[in-house]
Amino acid sequence: QVQLVESGGGLVQPGGSLRLSCAASRNIFSFYIMAWYRQAPGKQRDLVASITRGGSTHYADSVKGRFTISRDKAENTVYLQMDSLQPEDTAVYFCKAVLRQFDRRAYWGQGTQVTVSS
Repeated sequence: QVQLVESGGGLVQPGGSLRLSCAASRNIFSFYIMAWYRQAPGKQRDLVASITRGGSTHYADSVKGRFTISRDKAENTVYLQMDSLQPEDTAVYFCKAVLRQFDRRAYWGQGTQVTVSS
């Protein structure tokens, strides 16, 4: 059973920074891809950033240049560094992991709330 636990959310002022963590219950390099998604109230869950086993990264246009996805093998953790946060970044942020390419099954964390407000 795979478990993903997010942490690091909170309330931050516009222009501020937060770092989210996604701790996995197994070696993160066993996953084909890991990603961060976010869901604002009344909206669909959207991809924010992803990182493949090989280290390739992808970012949504809305966060390029502001957010950085990274990982720590020793900690089995994937991070999302979020800088220059704006009110529109307010959402619940979820971690997702897929074991193999083309797998339909995905593992999700419980989410962490990020609120950007003055």
